[in-house]
Amino acid sequence: MVNFQFFQGTVTSIQDFMVGENGEDAGCFKFMTLEDGTGTIVNFIVSPTTYFVNQAVVMVGDQVTGYYDGDAPVPLIYPPQYRALVMVKQSPYQFVKVAFFDSQLVSSDGQLALNLSPYTEIVLTNAQPFTRSPANRNLIVTYGPTTKSIPAQTVPYKIIVWC
Repeated sequence: MVNFQFFQGTVTSIQDFMVGENGEDAGCFKFMTLEDGTGTIVNFIVSPTTYFVNQAVVMVGDQVTGYYDGDAPVPLIYPPQYRALVMVKQSPYQFVKVAFFDSQLVSSDGQLALNLSPYTEIVLTNAQPFTRSPANRNLIVTYGPTTKSIPAQTVPYKIIVWC
């Protein structure tokens, strides 16, 4: 189970990030800086394995949410620098929740419960169909309207299983 944490803000900079000494991975990794509007800044290392919801292309000025593993070791520097696991470009048409969902399909923070329908698309990160239950797994969920209950309930548009 990944301890998903997130930071939401506006992209202020995107640069290449060098990881090898001889440059064989030049251009494959990006250094993305986000600012949340109150002056708080976070840097994300975006790798080829970072999952971008809807394969969105992110540019400077976009509102994004970066998810990282809260239990992963990080350098003790300011601003903080995290390895991005999932990046979400904000959209007025859908919401995204990245979390572990238990056997009842309730998120680990207890804020969202999923009600599956026959039309809910369930896939792996490589877009291949996932044919088992999404319960007790790390999920990336895209959804629309929710109830005002706690936890909020929704019928998700799509579930991406994070194996």
